[in-house]
Amino acid sequence: MKHLPQVIFLVGPTAVGKTEVACRLARKVRGEIISCDSMQVYRQVRIASNKPSTAALKAVPHHLVDVVSVEEEFDVARFRKAAVASIRQIMARRRVPLIVGGSGLYMSVLLDGIFEGQAKDEALRRRLETVAEEKGNVFLHEELRRRDPPAAEKIHANDRRRIIRALEVFELTRTPISAIQKNRKGLWGQYDIRVFGLNYPRQELYGRIDRRVEAMFREGLLKEVEGLRRLLLSQTAAKIIGIKEVGEHLEGRTGLAAAKELMKQNTRRYAKRQLTWFRRDSRIEWIELEEKITPPEAVKMILRSLEEK
Repeated sequence: MKHLPQVIFLVGPTAVGKTEVACRLARKVRGEIISCDSMQVYRQVRIASNKPSTAALKAVPHHLVDVVSVEEEFDVARFRKAAVASIRQIMARRRVPLIVGGSGLYMSVLLDGIFEGQAKDEALRRRLETVAEEKGNVFLHEELRRRDPPAAEKIHANDRRRIIRALEVFELTRTPISAIQKNRKGLWGQYDIRVFGLNYPRQELYGRIDRRVEAMFREGLLKEVEGLRRLLLSQTAAKIIGIKEVGEHLEGRTGLAAAKELMKQNTRRYAKRQLTWFRRDSRIEWIELEEKITPPEAVKMILRSLEEK
């Protein structure tokens, strides 16, 4: 596939060090970075979203960072449209798109496309929500398993939103969403795509997460969240880890130490979910980091792999 334009993905859990490796790699391959992160798009969030530093943003061109207000919704369809446009612009400059981030869903819609079916019924959704409230997510998941086994295999039993969407599509179209999604088209096959994943052993990753959370508080997370709480946050922006945890402290419901611990715990859980998603994708070439594998060494490993294929 060397005759095709190249696109490089660099993914992995939060706090693994993607930004530093990506900036170093971008300079080696004449690349420009496209953020594959659902929270770095928001202008008013710097600390909680762990945005690249000002120096990093100046050193390498970045795309999809600071592009919308926290009062706006930013979903996968909007991300995909903006990311594809950025990829084309970067290629037109004869540079390499380097897609970097921790959102497995965003990675997936770029690589494999997105189902943009118009089958929607708000009343049906509300009925399914009521069933989930009364009988639980597992009950709905079993309903999905009877109607669309392949979709049920891919959707976690606690992912109520996606379960309801799959059932909604089936009820309205009488076609399993898994069959419809087979017709999706993404970047895979159109370009010379390589996907690299960074990871640390679990305890070391969790230690990095804990240290990052402490650093966020030192850098002014309390003040940032206090400002955000004055705005009408969109549903997507409100999910940023730190807003709820710090908010409870600002309201006097928890102490500072408890807020920090809860934020660390929720971030570790998020990292675990990220890895679960990424581990399902066999296209990812993993680089298992350790003390001896510094960011420059990780870049060398990626470059060697790129040269070998």
